[in-house]
Parts: sequence; structure tokens; C-alpha cells
Amino acid sequence: MQTAHRASRRHLVFLCGIVPVLVTAVLSIFRPGLLARLDDSVYDILLRSTRTKAPGQSVAIVDVDDRSLSAIGQWPWRRDVVGRLITHLRNAGASVIALDIIFAEADRFAQSGDSEGQPSRDIATTDAALAEALRGGRVVLGYGLTFDRAPRVQNVCALRPIGIAVVQPPDETKYEPLFHATGAVCNLPILAEAAGASGFLNAAPDADGILRRVPLVAEFNGRVYPGLALAAVAATTGARDMALRVANVNASVLTIDNRNVPVDGKANLLLRYRGKKRTFPYFSAADVLTDQIADEALRGKIVFVGTTALGTREVVATPLDTLFAGVEVQATVADNLLQQDFISRSVLATTLESLVVLVLGIAMAVLVARIGIVSGLIGLAASVAALWLASEWLLSTRGMFMSPLFPTIGVLSAHAVMTLAKFTVERRRADVANREKTSAQRLMVQALLSLTEVRDAETGRHSRRTQQYARLLAEQLATHPDFRAYLTRERIDLLSSLAPLHDIGKVGVPDRVLNKPGALTPEELTEMRTHPALGREVILRAEARVGVRDDATLQMAKDIVYTHHERWDGTGYPQGLRATAIPVAGRVMAVVDVYDAAHARTLYRNCLSHDATVELIVRGKGTHFDPAVVDAFLSVAPLFERASKEEIAESVCQPN
Repeated sequence: MQTAHRASRRHLVFLCGIVPVLVTAVLSIFRPGLLARLDDSVYDILLRSTRTKAPGQSVAIVDVDDRSLSAIGQWPWRRDVVGRLITHLRNAGASVIALDIIFAEADRFAQSGDSEGQPSRDIATTDAALAEALRGGRVVLGYGLTFDRAPRVQNVCALRPIGIAVVQPPDETKYEPLFHATGAVCNLPILAEAAGASGFLNAAPDADGILRRVPLVAEFNGRVYPGLALAAVAATTGARDMALRVANVNASVLTIDNRNVPVDGKANLLLRYRGKKRTFPYFSAADVLTDQIADEALRGKIVFVGTTALGTREVVATPLDTLFAGVEVQATVADNLLQQDFISRSVLATTLESLVVLVLGIAMAVLVARIGIVSGLIGLAASVAALWLASEWLLSTRGMFMSPLFPTIGVLSAHAVMTLAKFTVERRRADVANREKTSAQRLMVQALLSLTEVRDAETGRHSRRTQQYARLLAEQLATHPDFRAYLTRERIDLLSSLAPLHDIGKVGVPDRVLNKPGALTPEELTEMRTHPALGREVILRAEARVGVRDDATLQMAKDIVYTHHERWDGTGYPQGLRATAIPVAGRVMAVVDVYDAAHARTLYRNCLSHDATVELIVRGKGTHFDPAVVDAFLSVAPLFERASKEEIAESVCQPN
């Protein structure tokens, strides 16, 4: 039976651990907003903990910085100055020049003349000068896409779409694998038409303000357009064939000629940042314009031109830095594409993470249910550590992000719920055991009382009455500072339940002495005074036979039985204990025993009235009784009187 109960408890604890595991597995599939943001934070932690790969040698940044503004003048510069910058870069051997700048309005310096204000014979306006530089080739213009719900009236934009095949699984429910723009912030037509290529600059951060991914392609007016970095890489590599192969709602693959680029369900590339800001080589635009750049510095490289001067720069927060220049984001995308060094999530990532949740969660549930909470805690720590180390290793060596978040939540919640369940089950089992123990104690007390009643009915009734008196007196005494710590609620209950046993030793006193009316002879009195030792001997023998040691219940029972006739001044029996050497239970029972014996028993003399009994006890203060116990008795004496009237209503005792 006991084995069956243990198995039942284990099954209950196991089932309690399975429930949070199943819930976590479902959450890992649907990923509600709060957990999705938490998962992004986990991604950031892992990204910061991995070794960062250095950028390649094919990307550089030309920066319109504060020194450039000091040398050339306030931004925006005249368009012919920008044209000269492009020409210098082309002459320096840049393979592609990508402008992280939008020229949406006519030049504020739109008049004839060169950058020094002198008349120009070759161009009519500064915008025309820039257009002329763009026609020289190898330049990619940037523009912006808009995603307003209500599209604004758009001017005609000369954008450069790409030919791309979008391949979706035939059996999958169709969904949109690209962002759909509703408008565009375009360059001036004269400039857009002069440039051979263009790409959008959009790179929106996630809900927490961190930029982790950038769209490589997007749809506008039924055509597909590339991002600036993708357009620059395509221009420098001569890529022609592109296809977007959709795996599921969470993952796709962008194929560029023979290069496969893993993207998410909206063609976003997870950026593999090369470090904090200014990881790529930066060159001041002023140095380029004055030919102070080494001949080999820019040769064969994709050069991104952007602005980082105070008041002109656009910065974003990344997992590695809080002030990351927008132009360096584009450089990072291009470097990832060129090095084919990507961070990806497996097509089956969500399924795999759910399976890991189930496997680790069930293993944790089995471990806790079969072995215990401590072993489960050790297993939890080991599994969580292994999860995070494995995730870091996958990200570092394979560029694959497998989130340890949901498996961690699964095992933590399973262990927490099972710990609570195990505690609750054990608490209920302990409560049942305590109730059974209490019932057994009551049965023992009742059996022993029945034994005393068989020998002497009046002794049995006396023992029963002391139970209520002992509770009243102990509860009042518990308010005294010297007794508060000892007389807890549990000890008061125990003292009350055991009080009837105080005269159990009288079963060993001969009938001629126990039932003799009138006064006892000195020899008979000596025999009567053996009942505390006889009662204690009964309990000691029971302890020895059962093999019980240091049991609080039996210890209090022995104190009550053996010391309730001790006196405060040391003249009591059987040991002659004095003052605080007498156990508290014995001191309480001394008052209770005398009150009931004097007020309700008729064997040796007529019973006293309540008031006379109180006076008798007061006279014994400091000699027979503990003064503090007498003070507590006086506080509850009216309650003693009320209880005594109820208990001895049918008694033949008639107080004098």
C-alpha cells in the first residue's frame, strides 16, 4: 500500500512537470510578442559572446565627417562637389561607389559655376554636374521606400528594379514573402536616370530599437527592388540571376548566381556585425578630394559614401554598439554578402527548438519525480549550461542561431512547478501523518484514561476535567514574556491533550490505598506518592519497546506525569525539584491538579468552593506554585469557574 502511494505521488509530480513543458513547447511555436522580444535579447547576448570575425578587404567607407565640413563647407555640399568626389573615387580605382545619400531636391546652389564660384563652360547647373559624374559608371544611388497605409501622391521615380524569381512551395498557403512599399523618396530624375544602378536604404530596427536585420529586396508597384548593399555587390560581381526560394513563413533563401543567402520570411538578412562602430576602414571625404589617399587604399573596393558629421549623421543601435552609423550598416551587409559569412536560422529551427523543449522538459520531469528535487536542480543547471554553450558554439562556428530561450524556460518552469507540487504533496502527506499521529495520541490517552476509570471512576473524571483547565491556564501563561517562546500553539495543544495522563501511575497503586475513604496513614501516603514514578515507568517501557527516542510528545507526557507534584520551594516529590528546575508542564499541572482536586473531588474531604479554592492556590504562591503561573491562573479564574460548573454539574460534590 505504501509503495502504491509513493508511486501515485511520483506520477502526480511528474504530470505537474509535464504541463509547463507542453505549454512552453506551444509558446515556442507561436512566439507571443513579449517572448519574441526576450528571444531577441538572448540573440544579442549570444552575438556579443561569440568571437567577431574581422571585415574583409573589399569594403571601405568615405565619410563626410566634421573635418570635411571644415575644409569644404556646410552640408549639403554643392552637387558638383559631390560629382568631383565621385570622380576622384572612380579614379582611385573603386569598383563600385554606393551613395548612402538621397538627392531628393534640387541643389540649393543650383546656378552656373564650379565649386569655387567661377563660371563653368561645360555644365549648366550643379545638378547637371553631378549627373555627368554619375554617367561615368560604377555608381549606385540610394533612395528610400515608404510604407504608409495611405499612399501619398508620388512623383515619377526612375528606380532600377531587378529580375528575380519568387519560388514558393506548391502545397503551402500563399503569403507575401516581401515587404510591400507604398511609395518612395526618390532622387531627382536627372540624377536617377544618369546612375546605372540604385538601391533602397531602408533598415528599420526591431521593436526594442535594436537593428538586427536588414531587408535585401522589397516590392513596390509590382516590381522587386534591391537594397543599396545588394545593388552594390551585384554591380561589382556582375550578378545577373536572382531567385527567392521560400521555405516557410519564417525562412527563405535568396540565390544570387551561385551564392545562397539565408533570409527570414520577409527577405531580411540577419546582420553579422564585425564589431563596434568604425570597424571598417574610414576615409575622410576631404582627403579624397585633395588626393591625400594612398593609391592602393580604395582600389577594387566597394566604397560607401555617407555622412557622420555632427548634425548630419544617422545612427542606429546594434547588439554590439549604441551609436552605429547608418552607412556602416550598408557596409556590413555588403561584407556579409561578399564573404558569404551569414547568420541564419534553420528552416526547421522552430520545430527543433520545440523538440528540445519537450526532450529536456520530460527528462527533467522524470529526474525530479524519480530521484528528487536536488538531483533535478543539478540536472537543470547542467542542461541549461549545455544549452547555452551549444547555442554559442553553433553561432560561432556555423553561423546558425538556435535559441536556448524556450528550452531554458521549459526546464526552469518544469522544475519550479514540480518543486511546488512535491512540496505540496509532502506537506499534505505530513498533515495526514500528523493527523494520524494526533489520532493515535488521543486513542492512547483515551485508552489509558479508560484504564484509570476502571480502577477509579473519580480519578478518571478528574483527569478529563484537567484537560480544559490546562488549556485555559497555558494560553494565559503564554502571554508572559518568560513563557512566550516555549508555550507555542502546538505545545499548548499537546499539553492540553496530555494533561489527563498526569495520574496514570495510580493504576499501580493498590485498591486498598487508591479507594480508601478518609485520610491515609503515613505508610499509605508513601505508597500513593509512588504514582508519578509508576506513570513515568509505563511511558519509559513503551518507549523502549517501540524504539522511540527524543519524541516531543512522550517527553512532555513524562514531564506531566513525573513532576506535577513537585513544589516551587523544593519540598515536593518524587525528586524535590526547585523553582525553574521543574518543567513548565509540571508547574502548570500542579495548579490545575490542586484546583480540580480541591474543588471537585470528594474522596478524602469535602470539596471547596471556587473562591476558597482560589484562596488556597494564592496561599501557595511562591511555596507550592510558580508565582507567574499563579498570576496567570488569577487572570483566568473566572473561566475556570465557568468550566467547572459545566464539568461537575452532575457531581455529588457540594462545596462548603
